Amino acid sequence: MSKMSFRKAYYIIICLVFFGCQEEVYVEKIYEKPEIVKEAVSDFLSPEESMKTFYLPEGYEVELVASEPMIDEPVTIAWDGNGRMYVAEMNTYMQDVNGSGTNNAISRIKLLEDTDGDGKMDKSTVFIDSLMLPRMILPLENELIVNETYSYDLWSYKDTNNDGVADKKERVYYNENRRGGNLEHQQSGLVWNLDNWVYTTYNPIRFKFTGGKVVVDSLDNMPSGQWGLTQDDMGIMYYSSAGSENPAYGFQQPAVYGNFNPEGRLSKDFVQPWPIVGTPDVQGGLKKLREDGTLNHFTGVAGQEIFRGHRLPPSTYGDLFIPEPVGRLIRRAKVKIEDGKKVLYNAYDEAEFMASTDLNFRPIQAKTGPDGALYIVDMYRGIIQESNWTKEGSFLRPVIVRKGLDKNIGKGRIYRIVYKGITPDEKPNLLDKKSSELVSYLAHPNGWYRNTAQKLIILRNDKSVVSELKKLASDNSAVNGNLFKEDRDLGLERVHALWTLDGLGMSDKEFIKARFNDKDERVRLTAIRLSENFIKAGDTTMYADLEQFIDDPSIEVVNQLALSLRYGKDNTSTTLLNRIKEKYGSHEIISHSTIESLKKDDYKLAALKKHIADRSIRDKERILRGYESYKQLCVTCHGENLKGVLLEDGSLVAPTLIGSPRVTGDRVTLSKILINGLIGPVDGKDYGIMMPLKDNSDGYIADVLSYIRALNNKNAVGNGQVRDARKQSEGREDYWTLKELEE
Repeated sequence: MSKMSFRKAYYIIICLVFFGCQEEVYVEKIYEKPEIVKEAVSDFLSPEESMKTFYLPEGYEVELVASEPMIDEPVTIAWDGNGRMYVAEMNTYMQDVNGSGTNNAISRIKLLEDTDGDGKMDKSTVFIDSLMLPRMILPLENELIVNETYSYDLWSYKDTNNDGVADKKERVYYNENRRGGNLEHQQSGLVWNLDNWVYTTYNPIRFKFTGGKVVVDSLDNMPSGQWGLTQDDMGIMYYSSAGSENPAYGFQQPAVYGNFNPEGRLSKDFVQPWPIVGTPDVQGGLKKLREDGTLNHFTGVAGQEIFRGHRLPPSTYGDLFIPEPVGRLIRRAKVKIEDGKKVLYNAYDEAEFMASTDLNFRPIQAKTGPDGALYIVDMYRGIIQESNWTKEGSFLRPVIVRKGLDKNIGKGRIYRIVYKGITPDEKPNLLDKKSSELVSYLAHPNGWYRNTAQKLIILRNDKSVVSELKKLASDNSAVNGNLFKEDRDLGLERVHALWTLDGLGMSDKEFIKARFNDKDERVRLTAIRLSENFIKAGDTTMYADLEQFIDDPSIEVVNQLALSLRYGKDNTSTTLLNRIKEKYGSHEIISHSTIESLKKDDYKLAALKKHIADRSIRDKERILRGYESYKQLCVTCHGENLKGVLLEDGSLVAPTLIGSPRVTGDRVTLSKILINGLIGPVDGKDYGIMMPLKDNSDGYIADVLSYIRALNNKNAVGNGQVRDARKQSEGREDYWTLKELEE
């Protein structure tokens, strides 16, 4: 980076530049970029020493919340309503370069408490022991929902005697299938969304915890995602994928309406990170490095968070923070709406919000805390890539051995980022409050409080607050008696009141229709979404009132109308959609929503069924199973159209599967590629490593290959051919190369 270009980012006027605010403008002074150390040492540093390697904009400070030996290999955190922190640990993750013992069920979930209120955890108990790499946690009212690696199941754990250790375990969701593949390509999240559904990455289903039961709903074409899931104030979720080196996608619309990623959602050069230390251990090899040895493209993106706290400068609210553990940095992205399209911009010019020169700094999750600060989970270790990428013949293995990264295990840190002059809040006590008291917290300036209060009211199913919620949703302009008089966002409070009523099953038609005239576009948009309950039930009386939104001054409201009308079974919904199409035919976002809504079903699945109509029943079943599996895993790199995910520079993450001689050729050889993976050039280009899928069943591999071959108009793959491939590959641990397979 030239000094000239860096000076352009020396001061950044966040509010004015991005939003044209008339309010107080925060001017941030970015750190002086240090001299890049191309070959940094990999020695372990104490938390205090490591914190000295952090670079942040002026005014921001890092405080240590917890570290080893209190925690070990932390991967995700969550707070209960009283601010106690659950920490999931993957204690067997990459304990050597071969990943030995990864699948031993000895991982834990810790329960941490800050007993003296100084912001640092001082009490720790092992809440759950002997787990298989726990990856998702969701605190409810008096229980913790947990998912482990290689499983779809959800388990409820309760501590009935208040000693900090779970003593009651119950499975609340069961799926007989085992989740195959390596641990990096599995679900994460378990996010309680504004719409009261709980979402994860990868799996096209969502959950609702209501009446002591778990309701499961299937979704079509929802975003996939990898490690990390977050939501903004309106419940729009942001996904990322390390596999396709995609730092952010799926955030144009609620996930329930499908995956939509228009071009230009990432500003020019957004995918270029700006580390301050050389990055020798990047899976993609030298092509992923600049001349100074730093990472030139996002690769390990994980654990992103829309910051919705109130104890940092107001300009940070609503920003997307994206950890990049391979680059040892955290990106801060501004979310700007341009004619209805959300576009992400780096908040700084050729610099990052947070960067470190410590090679063991591995930020894998950012979280908005109950205290209003920004929390960072640092796995603090040498190897951050799973063993499929570190085998003999990989680019990473000799780098790991040379730098001694395989020796750096068994530690972990949790930090919080604060700002000079702004004191974080004290810990909450929402679990001890009545539902009537929780209603006031729907106006809290911290999104964590608003979502947690809404969640607790719904879990209690307390109908005694319905009258108060309806008053809030109708007219909450009065502030008498409210706890948050000065900081209330009245429109957002009404949005939460509406969704809380819906979660209690108390959204009636006339009440929702009355909200159509709200002056706040977010409330109108929410009312349109809630009208779907009646549209789906075949109620045609809503259309006369919905029609007005075709001319709404808000592009977001018009777009929501197009999205919601897809559930209408009456011809009137089609008529309204065609009117929207006629008026907004050239509008990128609305036209897409209108076209998709006019299809009103999974058109891709319908097209596939038509394509394989002449096949045998057995082959049809196999291909359709393969279609579902492909959407959950392969789509990350090979794309929905099987032609490879396109990067911003025009290159592909993975080779096309359409017309590929490997796909259309010998089925046993093709099966070998999935079993052991592939390394080396493909058709003259090096795509890195294709991971092995040997842990999956023969049927799973045959199904996926049958789907891929069906789109190439080739016959299906059978279990026997996969078994033959396994037998011929018996004892082999390395990836295949095309040269070997051809020989």
